[in-house]
This record gives sequence, structure tokens and C-alpha cells, in this order.
Amino acid sequence: MQSVIKGCDPEIFLFDSNANKFISSIGLIGGSKSHPRPIDDLGNAVQEDNVTVEFNTPPCKSSADFIKHINKNKEWIAERAAMLGFNIAIKPSALFDDDQLNSFEAQTFGCEPDYDAWRNGAQNPRPMADNRNLRSCGGHIHIALEPDDDILEVVRAMDLFVGCLMLEFDDDKDRRQLYGKAGAFRKKPYGVEYRTASNAWIKSDNLIQWAWDQTDKAVEFVRSGRTFNVYQGTMIQDCINNSDMELLEQLKKEFQL
Repeated sequence: MQSVIKGCDPEIFLFDSNANKFISSIGLIGGSKSHPRPIDDLGNAVQEDNVTVEFNTPPCKSSADFIKHINKNKEWIAERAAMLGFNIAIKPSALFDDDQLNSFEAQTFGCEPDYDAWRNGAQNPRPMADNRNLRSCGGHIHIALEPDDDILEVVRAMDLFVGCLMLEFDDDKDRRQLYGKAGAFRKKPYGVEYRTASNAWIKSDNLIQWAWDQTDKAVEFVRSGRTFNVYQGTMIQDCINNSDMELLEQLKKEFQL
């Protein structure tokens, strides 16, 4: 199968190594959901999202372009952070000091709802964590689909091929108090935004290539006519939501991953 066109909008933290604390991006980066800050004329852009720095890539037809655009954004953000005396931190979640959260933007969550493919597209509740200082970073993957592709089945397959297998290199359990439970998605005019994944897959070129390839496998799984039974679906959800490595091993055997 030819690779499907993909984009992404991952988030990154700013970190002050001298003060040993995470820093809110608010007022430091520029850009917003409605008006992202372009960093070139190719479609790469950045914005402040809650306390994180979010970046957006243009649609990519090849993994080489995907890697190139992601790295361009990472480098721009790292250079901007260095100008401010900070570093970037690619982590799925972090605790922020109170002085970084005393703004409306830092207290705003879930302005646009997302949905659960395992509950037939029902809306997910607004994010809320036990610790008000917890913040998280997503690594959402945007997938261009054909009109007859079943979006819910694609998201479920993404949970198997991406969400579950990410547990092998993403051991963060705190992010899912806010975002990233199994089946999270938003419909898009071009296809779907898969929202379960954290930003852990943007750490290296090899992992970016992995995410590209695994997304293709998920779409091919659906286009080949395969689906999950209730038992398999429950296993996939429990694997992701509980970071259950034993279930992951069972799923790898079940689907020869």
C-alpha cells in the first residue's frame, strides 16, 4: 500500500535548567489556535497551547518529508528557547509550579472536545486531573483518508498499531489523567486526527519513522477488511489506559505485531 498523507501537531515543554522548573510558554512564543505563528512558507507553524509549545507540520507524502518538517519545528523551538535562556523538554507530562499557572490560558483545558472511537464516537469528558499542576503534551497524528474509510475503525486500529506499542518507549502514566486514553480522535475534513499518542515518538528520527510506518499499517489493516471483536477491543483499551505490559505481550502474539 502507498503511504497515506500525514501531518501532526505535537507539543513540547520549555524547561529552565538553572531554576530546575518547567516554564509556561504563554507570552514567549506567539501564535494561537486561530492564528498560528508561521516559521516558514511551507506550512510549518508554532503556537502557545495552554503552557506548552505546539507546532504544526504541513501534510506530508513521504516519511522523509515528515521527519524533515518535524525536525525543522523542533529546531526552531529549541533556538527560540535558547534565546530566552531555556531548553526544550520532550516529555508526555510534567508538574508546573504555581507561578507558571496564574493565567487564564494556563487554566484552560479542552476548548474543543474530542471523541472516543470505542464508544461509537461519543464525546469525551473535559480533562481534569487530581493534581492541578499537572500538564501534558500530545503527539497527535493527522491522517488523510478516502471517503469510504471507516474513521472509527481507523482510530481503533491506530490504538493497536500505535497507542499500544508506544508503551514500549513511553512509560508515562500521568498524561492519561488529562488526555490520551484509548480511542481519542477528532474528525477532520481530510480524514482524522488521532489524539491518543503522546509526544514520545518525536524524540528521534527512528521513532518518527516508526510512527509513520505504524500509521500506514493501521490504515492497511482497516482497508483489508479486518476489525476487532469485543474481547480484542477491550484488551486494546485496557492495555493503553492502564499501561498494561502483560496485555501488550498478549496483543503482540494475537496480531503478530
